Amino acid sequence: MRLDPLSIPYRIAENSVRIGGAIVLAGVAGSGGSGGSFLQGAVIFVGLAAIGVALVAGWEVAYHRRFRYELTGDTFDIHSGVLSKRDREIPYHRIQNVDLRQNVIQRLLGIAEVRLETAGGGQTEAQLQYVNREEASRLQEEVPRRRGSDDSEDVDGQQQPAAASGRTLFAITPRELGILGIVSMDLRLVPLLLGALSIFGPTMIAEIVPDTEQLFLVGPIVGVGAIVATAVLSGIISVLRYYDFQLYRRGEEYRYERGLLQRFSGSIPVEKVQTLSIRENVLARWLGYASLTIETAGYSPEQGSGARSQAAIPIAERDRVLELARSIEPIEEFTFERPPKRARQRYAARYLLVVGVLVAGAYAITLHPDVAGPWYLTALLAVGVPIAAHLKWRHRGYYLGEEYVITRNGFWSQRITIVPAYRVQTVVSSRSIFQRRRRLASVVIDTAGSSSLRGDDAVAADIDDAVATELREAVGDRLQTALTTRRSETSEQSEPASA
Repeated sequence: MRLDPLSIPYRIAENSVRIGGAIVLAGVAGSGGSGGSFLQGAVIFVGLAAIGVALVAGWEVAYHRRFRYELTGDTFDIHSGVLSKRDREIPYHRIQNVDLRQNVIQRLLGIAEVRLETAGGGQTEAQLQYVNREEASRLQEEVPRRRGSDDSEDVDGQQQPAAASGRTLFAITPRELGILGIVSMDLRLVPLLLGALSIFGPTMIAEIVPDTEQLFLVGPIVGVGAIVATAVLSGIISVLRYYDFQLYRRGEEYRYERGLLQRFSGSIPVEKVQTLSIRENVLARWLGYASLTIETAGYSPEQGSGARSQAAIPIAERDRVLELARSIEPIEEFTFERPPKRARQRYAARYLLVVGVLVAGAYAITLHPDVAGPWYLTALLAVGVPIAAHLKWRHRGYYLGEEYVITRNGFWSQRITIVPAYRVQTVVSSRSIFQRRRRLASVVIDTAGSSSLRGDDAVAADIDDAVATELREAVGDRLQTALTTRRSETSEQSEPASA
């Protein structure tokens, strides 16, 4: 089977744009070096552009003619290569996800990009750029079926679309989409933005507002405006990304669709689910909303292997998020065990140290002859230290159940991580030099999920050191019990099949 013929003009246009910058620079250089007229420069530019497009077109036609793919009994075979031939055979059991992507132009042309992701791979195993939308949907259904992970049945000899035969678990509403735009305003770029404004802002403002007395008024307004614009832009991006988000269960996979400008369609194998994470920032928590993400075995449907987790619910009321989490993993009711109160003393000491550094920095700035001001006012930040320490302590904790370990961390951005006992890889307890002084320790519960690859494991932080030892041993025991139970269940299921 070949790629869609429309992929040829689309890839020509796509790659021509990529080399357009080099063509423009070459044209400008040719025009300036010739010492000729504007007409001569234009001729050089058009000539270079024509040569570049012709080379791209020839390459893409050859690429299309040499590219083949087929579904055999055991493998997904791809044959490609223009100057050198490359043959790949990808076993179905290694293919973890078949994801589809379409931007606006691709949707108008009726073509889509198909990405084959394999478990444990560091990048996308193969890409089909591009096939028609019907063929992309067929591949997304056929590969899981041949892998043996899709138990959907054919109707009248034809495979049913996922949305038709799948059970819808979540569909975002316009109200939830609006709230998502509000609570997902990302302020992480604010420090970088303020730094850039402090360097380039005064010069730019001075050119617009010559009166130096007005700079003290215009400067803060520009800074606040830039922060607001950054927050609004990040909110708009989130709305566009999760527009018309839908999650449904299809056989042994969770399927999702989302996006306005760029449409995504992908799958999350049930057997690859490692942990669940309930996330909420301060604003979302105040409004009673949260999000749910699924960590898979070293793979992220959005960014490739080990990059990120996939949002199962981008935003919804917290009770609804917990309900869906329990439909994925039947977790029991839980109440967190908080760290001992002496952990607050550690947080307070840490924050006081930060305040001391800020006060010293403010004083150091005033040592410059041209700078003066009430540097000592920064010491007022110490008033908020007890509050900050208490909030950090209050929003930490863990829960140990018979089949699950659940941890909670973070105030500004809280994360509750649900780890099934049978998914635990290792359990490590550690004590820093500062924790030892207060008889505290942290227990890290490692899984094969993408969060572990980022160093973002579930952590029971700053608990009593004796309790940490007990927790580590208890989690290990539950892991062995869970594995034994699952082996027994697998054996019982295989016996009737063999009989």
